[in-house]
Amino acid sequence: MQGAKMKVRFALSIFLFSTLLIFNAKAKTVDPYKVLGVERNASQREIQKAFHKLSLQYHPDKNKNKAAQEKFAEINNAYDILSDEEKRKKYDLYGDEKGSPGFDAGHPGNQGGYTYFTSGGPGQSQFTSRPGEWQNMGGQGSSRSFSFSFGGTGGSSSFGFGLDDIFSDFFGSSFGGGRQFGGFSGSTGSQSQSRSSSGNIRALNLQVFKKEIVEKGMTWLLFFYSPSSNRDGYESVIEEVANSMEGALKVGSINCETEASLCKELGVHRPRSPRIFAYSYKAGDKGSLVEYNEHLVAKNLKSFCRDHLPRFSKRISLNRIEFTFDAKARLPSVLLLSTKKETPIIWRVLSGMYHERLNFYDTEVHDVSDPAVKKLGVDALPAIVGWLSNGEKDVLKTGISVKDQKSSIHELSKLLDGFEKENKKAASARASKSHSDSAEEQIPLLTRSNFDTICGEAIPVCIIGAFRSSNARGKLESIVLDVSQKSLSRHQYSASGSRNSITYALLDAAKQSSFLSAFDKSGFKSLGKFLVAYKPKRGKFAVFAGEMTPEEVERFIGSVLNGDVQFSKTRHKPLIK
Repeated sequence: MQGAKMKVRFALSIFLFSTLLIFNAKAKTVDPYKVLGVERNASQREIQKAFHKLSLQYHPDKNKNKAAQEKFAEINNAYDILSDEEKRKKYDLYGDEKGSPGFDAGHPGNQGGYTYFTSGGPGQSQFTSRPGEWQNMGGQGSSRSFSFSFGGTGGSSSFGFGLDDIFSDFFGSSFGGGRQFGGFSGSTGSQSQSRSSSGNIRALNLQVFKKEIVEKGMTWLLFFYSPSSNRDGYESVIEEVANSMEGALKVGSINCETEASLCKELGVHRPRSPRIFAYSYKAGDKGSLVEYNEHLVAKNLKSFCRDHLPRFSKRISLNRIEFTFDAKARLPSVLLLSTKKETPIIWRVLSGMYHERLNFYDTEVHDVSDPAVKKLGVDALPAIVGWLSNGEKDVLKTGISVKDQKSSIHELSKLLDGFEKENKKAASARASKSHSDSAEEQIPLLTRSNFDTICGEAIPVCIIGAFRSSNARGKLESIVLDVSQKSLSRHQYSASGSRNSITYALLDAAKQSSFLSAFDKSGFKSLGKFLVAYKPKRGKFAVFAGEMTPEEVERFIGSVLNGDVQFSKTRHKPLIK
C-alpha cells in the first residue's frame, strides 16, 4: 500500500513539474524592446518616453478595446524590466529578467524577488506579489498568463506552496506533514473572496476629502474603485504600505459608485479597474493628485508614497545658519541638525503637518564639535533648535532617539506644539508692549495748533501721510511709524519734532483739500493714500503715490534724504483749516 502511494506521488510529481514547465514556457517574457518599440541601445529617457506614450494609449480606463488591458499589462512588464538596469542586463544576457534561461533559483533568506501574475479580460487587473504571497486570479471570461520564480527559504518556492501542499489539497491530508495549500484557485470562472475591511483604509466622501485632505499638509494614499471592479490583492498591498508608514501617511478608499460627485470632481470616472493616487506635495505648496502606474508591489508603492511626502523643509548649509536666522520672521522657525545627507522622512512629514505655522529648515552636521554647532548650544545629535518670531533662539531638544516612525512623529509634534505656544505667548507680550509704546509714539494728526511744531520753517523736511479712509489711515500710520523709528541717514529722526530732524504727520485729505491744493490744483482727489515730502523753508515738495509697503516708503524717504528725488515748487503756502 505504501509503495503504491509512493508511485502515485512520484507520478503526480512528474506530471505537475511538467505542467509548470509548460506554464513557464507560455509565460516566457515577451521581448520588452519590441513591446515598447525601442532599440536595444535605447537610453533610459527614450524608454521612459515610450512607456508613457504607450501607457496613455492603452490604459484600460481610456482604451475600451478588449485587448487594451492585456496590452497595458505587457507594456508595464516591459517597462519594469528595461527601467531596472540589473533586470535589463540579465534580460540582455539570458533573455529573461530573472537572470537565467529558465527558473530562477532565488537566494535563501532573500525576499527581494517577486512573482508576477497577470490576468486579462474585462474587469481584471495585473498585480504582483512577493514569494509566498500568492493572490487570487481570474474572473469570468478571463485569460491568464503566469510567470513564476523560485525563491524563499527552506526549499519552498515562490509559488507559495511545496509538493506536500499539492498532495494535501488533492487527497485531503498531508503526505509528510507539509503546510496547508492555502486556498489557491486556478479556476478561470468567477471567484469570491471574503474581504475584511481594513482599519487603516478609511472610506472617504466629498465632505471628508475637502475638510481633512485638501491643503492639510498630509500625504494621503487614495484607492478609487467601483464595486464591479476586481480588487483582489489591492487592499492587502495598500494595508501593508499603510502599516509600514503609519504616522507618515494616511490611507483612504473612494467608492466611485456611491461617491460619484467626488470622483467626477477629481477626474476619476467609475474606473473599470481600481486606481491608486497619492495626494502629493512633491510639486510645491499646493497638494495635487498623482497616479501610481507601476506594478502593485508593496515595496514599489511604499517608495512612491515616500517620494510624494511633503517637502516644506528648506535644506541649508551649516555655515549659513547665522545668516538665515539673524532677522525677525513672520513665523517661528525650527531647524533640524542631523547626520543625514537628505531631509529625513519624519522631518518632511512634520513640515507638512505644521505648514504655514512654522518655517522648517534642516542641515547636515558631521560633528558636534563644529564651531557653528557649538555656537547654537547643541551638544548631541540629532537636535532641534527653534527661533521665535521675535528672533529669540531656543534649543528644543538634543540627542533625539527614534523608536519608530509613528511614536517619533507623535513625540516631536508635542515638542513643536509647545514651541508654538511659547511663540504665541511671546507675541502676545510683544503686542501688549507695542500697544503701550504706540500710545506714547503715535504719528500725530496735522492740525492748526501743531502745524508750526511739525511742519514749520525750522523743520528741514516734513513727511505727511495723507489718507481718505480709516483703513488707509491705519495702514499709513503703521508704516510711517515703523520707518520713523529707523535711522535712514546720519541723523535719527522722530515724530516729536526737533531741530535738524525730519518730522512725520498724518493728514485727513478729505477734510484738508485746501491744504493739499498748495501742492496740486485738484488736491490729489484721485489718490486714496499718498505721501508728501514738504520742505517748509524752501516751499518745495515731492509726492509718493506708489505701493504703500514699508520697503517702498523707506526707499522714498531715503531718496529724499539723499537728494535723489525731484522737488517741485508749491503753488502757495499750505494752510491748515
